[in-house]
Amino acid sequence: MFGFGPKLGQVFASRWKAVAWSLGILATAYCTVPVADQAREHEAQKAAVAKAAHKSPWAKD
Repeated sequence: MFGFGPKLGQVFASRWKAVAWSLGILATAYCTVPVADQAREHEAQKAAVAKAAHKSPWAKD
């Protein structure tokens, strides 16, 4: 099918293999999804940088 990783038939042939596979999926999700506070801070920083970098074309030099 895709050519990488174990086939689903092999993963779910054993309960323990299925548990190990699901723990790997959960660990991946946990490590890749940012914490809400960090994401909010990052967006606030991006907005502050964008506002500071903006200069009005009609402003006097």
